[in-house]
Amino acid sequence: MELKLDTPWQRALDQIKTWARVNSPWAIHYNSGSCNGCDIEILATLTPRYDLERFGVKLQGSPRHADVLICTGPVTLQSRDRLVRIYQQMPEPKFVVAVGSCGISGGAFQGCYNIVGSIGEVIPVDAYVPGCPPRPEAIIHGVVALLQSLQKKPAPAAVPEEK
Repeated sequence: MELKLDTPWQRALDQIKTWARVNSPWAIHYNSGSCNGCDIEILATLTPRYDLERFGVKLQGSPRHADVLICTGPVTLQSRDRLVRIYQQMPEPKFVVAVGSCGISGGAFQGCYNIVGSIGEVIPVDAYVPGCPPRPEAIIHGVVALLQSLQKKPAPAAVPEEK
């Protein structure tokens, strides 16, 4: 259990952590059984034409260094355990973006014998990007919306006045 102090230094440190998390997220990409349409669009977002790196997003090869898991496709029986293991290997705080109709609901593969379901049925998802396949602009919008939600601070708790 982590002890959280409410001091000016702790607040400043939390602001620096949030700033760093929002301005330099490292992402890992995982295909949990898609047709590769979404994967091609994710790779297109990393090219100089769309340039996802302008928002500080860097594609990482190891889940131990990643902050954001970008996941595509419906979860198959074969990939369920791998997806959970990748998610567990990521350090806290970790965020998941489900890309494509198959990742959100199972898409065209929903009801197949080897499909477990959507990504949200296996691991918690923070942002959804709909489409089959979604355009690179939509993927960028989903990632940026996730980063903007990280910037927002919860409302401070009301402090009772002393009499």
